[in-house]
Amino acid sequence: MQDRKQFILSADIKTVMWQSSWPAVVAIVLYGLNNFLDALLVGHLIGPESLAAVGLAYPLSQIVMGFARLTGTGGSAALSIWLGAKQDDKLHDLFGSLNILCLLSTLLFSLPAYIFAEQLLQVLGAKGSLTLISAQYFRASLIGSFFWIHGFSVNMLIRGEGKMKTAAWMIGIGLLIDILLKPVFISVFNWGVAGAAWATNAGMVIYSILGISYFAKKNNPLKWYSLRFNASVFREIITLGFPEMLFSVMSAIQSIVIINALGKYGSTTDLVFYTVVNRFYLFLLTPLFGLMRGLQPVAGINFGAGNHLRARKSFYISILAGLLLVVPFWLFSLLWPENLLLLILPGLQFSSFYFQNLSIYLSVLPLLPLIVMALAYLPAINQAQKASQLAIFRQLVFYLPAMIILPPIFGVSSIFWGSACIEILVAGLTVILLKNGLEPGENKFINIQKRGLLKV
Repeated sequence: MQDRKQFILSADIKTVMWQSSWPAVVAIVLYGLNNFLDALLVGHLIGPESLAAVGLAYPLSQIVMGFARLTGTGGSAALSIWLGAKQDDKLHDLFGSLNILCLLSTLLFSLPAYIFAEQLLQVLGAKGSLTLISAQYFRASLIGSFFWIHGFSVNMLIRGEGKMKTAAWMIGIGLLIDILLKPVFISVFNWGVAGAAWATNAGMVIYSILGISYFAKKNNPLKWYSLRFNASVFREIITLGFPEMLFSVMSAIQSIVIINALGKYGSTTDLVFYTVVNRFYLFLLTPLFGLMRGLQPVAGINFGAGNHLRARKSFYISILAGLLLVVPFWLFSLLWPENLLLLILPGLQFSSFYFQNLSIYLSVLPLLPLIVMALAYLPAINQAQKASQLAIFRQLVFYLPAMIILPPIFGVSSIFWGSACIEILVAGLTVILLKNGLEPGENKFINIQKRGLLKV
């Protein structure tokens, strides 16, 4: 742990970002493949109705991942800052507070959601057979929710140390198990759409066990078996992880509002189309989330050690790398939208209306590296409140009113061009928050650097 810390603090910043980011990108792309494979395999092995059912249940399943991001991101950011600041007393209580938070999160959402699964899905607009199919998928996901939360959280702690390669191969093993079991559970065991969720659960169990075994073999302040509660540590985990949880949960609520609008003003084809496009959109974001995970320990450890300007340089490098990763996917989606849709649903024909909406929806992808990196950078420099403001404005102030007001007036196409307009507004807000977000003393730090009096 100490060797990795010294590397992050003193090596060339470009080398640090490269070694921290590429394994994280690989890891998160692998992780994001699960969502994409759910759509791909369900669409191919079962059919459009089951794919629509998965689309209905997906926003609720993402609330579970919102709790995972609360504990995982909060714990990882705290670990990086405390590691840089040499606060071993807080590190000693980190795992106990994280374990308790994972248990509480599971009980808080998963238990009542399991009991009222049909009612929740009906609120989303599920009707008839779609309600039953969606509930099968959702309930199967909830049974494994503790391992979704805990596995992600423990893996985030490994990333918080800067051990991105270790975190990546653990994710890869979990995903491989998921991929191998999906067709077996769906087709061989005839578990239908629930089989996709059970395969993911199996992968998450292995994911969690691998993370625990990593810390069990290490001699450090982090005790994986601890249930020791520290109120101060507990609060700091929640404070640092809240922006990502808010972003995730509000995104799920946004999807719920959109699905309701599609149910009222669109057709089943519109719902299937949105499910496909949204899954692909999330898949395109996964490289950015990988860079985000690579940025967080570098910025956090340097900030904790007082190297503010070095932390900010890591932020700029991550944005540039994000653009290099996103632009090829972005061009492919704009130039060959037909190939994208046919990849998932080869037997379903879409009109030019859908291709146009796809191009509009994905047109703002180059703006997202700035927004996503800011959500990681601000908590890493102990400014989680600004990241929370960004998430609140994006989801609560912009998205929800727009998705409620626009579809009744302009139809379902407004969901796609409205989303693109909102991302432009959010990018502008991000610039404002970052401009006003320099830590006390950082301006002085920058002026010293410009005069050549300090080498970072």
